[in-house]
Amino acid sequence: MFNKLFREHPSEVGESYAEHFAAAGGFGVKMIVGGIACVVHAIVPGLFITTGSGMVKRLYDQMVAKRAAKREANIEMRSIEWVI
Repeated sequence: MFNKLFREHPSEVGESYAEHFAAAGGFGVKMIVGGIACVVHAIVPGLFITTGSGMVKRLYDQMVAKRAAKREANIEMRSIEWVI
C-alpha cells in the first residue's frame, strides 16, 4: 500500500518521490496563484487580464517539454541497448 501511494506514480514518470513532490507542488502553487488571479479578474476585469491564461499556457508548455525530453531519453536508451 505504501509503495502504491508514494512510489508507484513518481517511478512511472521517471522521478523520485522528492523530485515528484517538488514538480507537483510547484505546479500546484502556480495553479493556485493563477486561480486567485482569475478570481480577482472576475471581480475587477481590468486586472490580471492574461495572467490566468498565461499561467495555463506556461504550465502546459512545461509539461509537454518534460514529456518530450522523457520520450527522447527513452528512445536513446533503446538505441543504446541495440548497439550493445
